[in-house]
Amino acid sequence: MSIEHPFILHTERLTLRTLDPACAPQVFGYLWRNRAFFEPWSPTFSADYFTIDGQQARLARDLQLLRDDRAVRLWFFRKEDEACQRIIGDAALSNIVRGAFQSCHLGYKIDAAEANHGFMTEAVAAMVDLAFGTLRLHRVEANIIPRNAPSRRVVEKLGFVDEGLSRKYLKINGVWEDHMHYVVLNPNEM
Repeated sequence: MSIEHPFILHTERLTLRTLDPACAPQVFGYLWRNRAFFEPWSPTFSADYFTIDGQQARLARDLQLLRDDRAVRLWFFRKEDEACQRIIGDAALSNIVRGAFQSCHLGYKIDAAEANHGFMTEAVAAMVDLAFGTLRLHRVEANIIPRNAPSRRVVEKLGFVDEGLSRKYLKINGVWEDHMHYVVLNPNEM
């Protein structure tokens, strides 16, 4: 079961929503002000990544993946930011596979100024609820570099289980990095 744009979720302190290409300046601002904070955990980006045009194209691709039931990216804002002007994080359920697998990958990041306030745990909990509720998936997987303790804490608090180490799993910041493979299963299907 897929969802449509615009899609909005509310948690206790956050608004999570899809964005369209018109929001590229906000996305660019969020990524630009956090580029050094995100760099240790990110792949090497193309030359147009840190441009408005590059983010417009990315947001258009995100909406196509949403329509195709292949991914859902939600950007989050503090609830008091009713006009949703300042992005403080994003999370995605990507690589959605249907059929016998019913699984996806989870990725997420938070603005450096908003870290360590529980926003990421709140947002990821909402994403997992979306995966198991609306999307009716069976499994959510998160692959995390072992030294990224804050990210590991988020999934561990939410009941993800470490299923082992995937050696040289993703090329991050120009280096093939090992990743811990965390998984949570839909409790309604066990």
